[in-house]
Amino acid sequence: MREVSDGNGTLRAAVASQRIADHLRERILSGHLAPGTRIIQDELAEELRTSRLPVREALRILQSRGLVTLRANQGAWVTQMDMRECELSYKMRERLEPLLLAESSPHLTDADIAELTELQEHIEQTHDVEQFLVLDRQLHWATYRHHRADELANIVARLWDTTQHYRRAFTRLTADQRRWIISSEHRLLIEALRDRDQQSAERILELHIRRTRVELSRHPEVFRTGPASE
Repeated sequence: MREVSDGNGTLRAAVASQRIADHLRERILSGHLAPGTRIIQDELAEELRTSRLPVREALRILQSRGLVTLRANQGAWVTQMDMRECELSYKMRERLEPLLLAESSPHLTDADIAELTELQEHIEQTHDVEQFLVLDRQLHWATYRHHRADELANIVARLWDTTQHYRRAFTRLTADQRRWIISSEHRLLIEALRDRDQQSAERILELHIRRTRVELSRHPEVFRTGPASE
């Protein structure tokens, strides 16, 4: 990864920092950097063939998104959650995502609904956890795509990102038992959106998130995994 040369030092540094932040975010969300993993700035700069400055700025960007914890004079770590923190994040999702859905659902087209149905069919066909996580995120965010509430969407996106590791670990533990429940709830949500029944769609989504929160609370082992688990 080399820095862009465009004759503007400030813009070049910002572009490099954002590119590094996007790269690190993908590594965190994909599980290659687990919660609690220390990020060594010098090593990362050498790996990406860049200077420390854009790396430092990239870490600050990720800190603002909740993915990295910076400690003064100590360094940077991938943010780690305990059960209480994760449960609170899910409680926030229960309240905020139906609101985001309400901002988008009146504008969903027949083509959008057809895409949701196709995504759900792919979800039902896969047995791979990583593919499920990708498809599940695509499905839910496809229902939100027509929102005009950027601040709300940014908060929801942060909640998705910061709980990704625990959602992955939980899915690995329970995927076989929960598969039909998830599919049924997705189908109900899509049907409500197809029928333009916004109130039912919001309620189904709220219960969908709540059920995951309740089930996740029954698996404290998910929160005992460390950096070596991935």
